[in-house]
Amino acid sequence: MTSVDFAAAERRVAERRKARASALQSRDQAHRSEQALRATDHLPFPLNTWSRRSIEAWDNIKGRAGTRPAFRVGQVDAELLDEELLELLKGQTGEALKYFGSHLRDEWSSEILLGLRIVMYKLSIWDHNASYGASLQNLCYSDARHLGPRPKPPTQWQKAWYGIFSVGGRYAWEKWNVWLVDQEGRYDAVRGVSHPTDDTNSLQPTTRVRILSRMSSLASTAHSVAAFASFLLFLLNGRYRTLLDRILRLRLIPPSNHLSRQVSFEYLNRQLVWHAFTEFLLFVLPLVGISRWRRWISRAWQKTTAMVRQSRGEEAVEQEGELAFLLERTCAICYQEQNPTSTSENELLAVSGLSSGVVGSAQTDITNPYEMMPCGCIYCFVCAISRLEAADGEGWTCLKCGELVKECKPWVGDVEDKSGPGGTRKMVSFSNEGERNAHGRE
Repeated sequence: MTSVDFAAAERRVAERRKARASALQSRDQAHRSEQALRATDHLPFPLNTWSRRSIEAWDNIKGRAGTRPAFRVGQVDAELLDEELLELLKGQTGEALKYFGSHLRDEWSSEILLGLRIVMYKLSIWDHNASYGASLQNLCYSDARHLGPRPKPPTQWQKAWYGIFSVGGRYAWEKWNVWLVDQEGRYDAVRGVSHPTDDTNSLQPTTRVRILSRMSSLASTAHSVAAFASFLLFLLNGRYRTLLDRILRLRLIPPSNHLSRQVSFEYLNRQLVWHAFTEFLLFVLPLVGISRWRRWISRAWQKTTAMVRQSRGEEAVEQEGELAFLLERTCAICYQEQNPTSTSENELLAVSGLSSGVVGSAQTDITNPYEMMPCGCIYCFVCAISRLEAADGEGWTCLKCGELVKECKPWVGDVEDKSGPGGTRKMVSFSNEGERNAHGRE
């Protein structure tokens, strides 16, 4: 007999012993149940019926079919992994949407979670009968109504109802609670700003809103109690992990009995690889100098554009910076730091229109002025020094005139105070030393 035949014979012997032990255990359990039921026959009418049903229910709860062979830790870990994956996707989606406006992530958070849950449900449970967390734990959903020797995958209706309740139900319940809170919060806000002599009884929430709020609270409490009881039963027999799984008769079981404890480390390996790659990038990027390459590419692009215009014979366009429309007394660097999203002239005019036509503020006015060389534009001392130091001696593009500046010096000019017609309007501007000398000679 070869080694392969000997191993097959050992497996057949082990399976026969296992089947014999299972038959003996089932026979013993049936004998004990029969004795317990026979003992209840001597009780009066209501008690014997209740006792018989209680014993049958207890046998079903602690039966062997509930503990074969899915382990409880893997099922709970699968749910935790799904929640962690959803949080990671939510964070990455929020980081991507912040470039379109920070309000999108806050105002549409429920819809973002709904879309992510739909995508995860379609790509995992609907297509492969297992969520991502269950796949990592080597588990998959099966139809618990099937009592055959081999597990049967869930039907389309079971998976459809699971998606409706787990995805759509969560979203609908969340929006329902938000609506109730808005209805009650509206009354609180109105009552807080109303006059003490006002009739606040007319502003109170309607009877329908109060009844709906009370019913929602009772429904939430009932669901929490039912979920807690279901989880206790899960800890006892390991059949259904959640209340929804119990209602739809869906069980998490290993796809093969021979690999019931095998856990996939693919997710952990990917996490380690990406972590090492991230650490490598964090070490290399400061050495490469991304800002220096970006400045070099920007200058090369400007020179190329100028050469193309000259080759086409176009008229030379006066060079100006991206914030050339700002007032002379406004520091362009301070304005850019306080208004990172509004950098065009139209946006500045729109903002100034909302502020009664006043452009700039005391926070953007130049303090301790320094003059850039050779363009002569004026900035705050701290702003000018910080930008020149960040340029690493390669120069910095002026935001007002667009020229390349590499150094600065203290500004030696003066401030002119010009009164408008009638003396009702004041205009403040800068004048350099040459202009003052010319006015003095005149």
